[in-house]
Amino acid sequence: MSTGIIGILYGLGTLLLMFSGMPIAFALGGIAVIFMFFFMPSASLDTIAPNVYEEMANITLLSIPLFILKGAAIGKSRAGSDLYLAIHAWMHKIPGGLGIANILASGLFAAMSGSSPATCSAIGSAGIPEMRARGYSPRFAAGIIAAGGTLGILLPPSIVMILFAIAAEQSLGRLFLAGIIPGLLMVALFSIYAAFRYKKEYKSALDVWKQGGEKSAYLDEFEMSLLDKTRLLPRVVPFVTLLIGVMVALYGGYATPSETAGLGGLLALILIAVIYRLWRPSQLSPILASTLKESTMLMFIIGMSLLYSYVMSYLHISQSAAESIVALGLSKWTLLAVILVMIVVLGFFLPPVSIILMTAPIILPPLKAAGFDMIWFGIIMTIVMEMGLIHPPVGLNIFVIKNIAPDIPLKEIIWGVIPFVGLMILTVLLLCFFPGIATFLPDVVFGAK
Repeated sequence: MSTGIIGILYGLGTLLLMFSGMPIAFALGGIAVIFMFFFMPSASLDTIAPNVYEEMANITLLSIPLFILKGAAIGKSRAGSDLYLAIHAWMHKIPGGLGIANILASGLFAAMSGSSPATCSAIGSAGIPEMRARGYSPRFAAGIIAAGGTLGILLPPSIVMILFAIAAEQSLGRLFLAGIIPGLLMVALFSIYAAFRYKKEYKSALDVWKQGGEKSAYLDEFEMSLLDKTRLLPRVVPFVTLLIGVMVALYGGYATPSETAGLGGLLALILIAVIYRLWRPSQLSPILASTLKESTMLMFIIGMSLLYSYVMSYLHISQSAAESIVALGLSKWTLLAVILVMIVVLGFFLPPVSIILMTAPIILPPLKAAGFDMIWFGIIMTIVMEMGLIHPPVGLNIFVIKNIAPDIPLKEIIWGVIPFVGLMILTVLLLCFFPGIATFLPDVVFGAK
């Protein structure tokens, strides 16, 4: 049987198992084992455990459960709502300051927790009711929180970036640094849109009131004394300091990614114990259980994805697919566009972890041959996968928002996130025209390649 037919059967079998409702890890591992049985030497079945172990025996992967522990410690405390309240207090006089405060709080919390759903839940549970109470439309409020949560996999430390660095055999430090400016750019674009949309809604509310209609909460004044603002800082500053400290330790060469993750997790536990008095076994149990559950699920997906990729490589499916793509003779940018569209489609039903590990053997060789910088492409791919978290029909963050604000119609949430999807596309285009946005910091710190 030809490699092309085997490859088509491999892909169709994968889709069949996934759409059957089988968990992703079992679907990937199951199809890999089936094809090992039928198309590989019988002795290869004896190598499943050693192969998976060898692929996962990467010291960088050790940082994943430790970063998850840090995120769970912060996410299960009141750090998210406190962070949001502190930023809101200091920014309420800026037009759209409440919306911008939610975006900034989401960005910071996402960078600390590394989880998009956790960010939406932690910031949204406080931010959405507050924005709606201040007159923001449900559509606008939901869009801000859903989009703000996507920053979690772009701002370091990012589990998705860790996996891309391993799959693409790139420096994790360079990749983390490359995500900072694009991440800040997206925060800025989101904030500019929030201010613009606020002015539009404020003007509409003012016109209605002047014409004798009901006075919107948009028109109410919000004041807070300097003393009250200052009182909010002690609970926020330690967590921001932790984030900065992790970055300094990593980029300053003082610790490896796994050591940095371990230190971050330990310090996060100490901070919630000191600030929120969360130190009893009954209080720590949900944090540790959440960490264990998420880490096990993620590592199982990683292990099975690596086995899936190994079978693809052994049967020359990935090599043949890559050669076929190159043989199409597509121009450099057409090739990139086709690959990004494929990633968007996969984002409809696959998480970023699986997308990276499944597609890397196929898409990276043609992109390298076309002369693309893999660090730059890692950021592009991350942003496109971020879009998958909020674009319909199955964006995860959309359903997280629906869960914490069940009275907002799903249609309104979807329309609320559409402008932010457009801003993400704009960010990708800016990175294509000005690649230095992503490569400048890594080149400054580590030197140009």
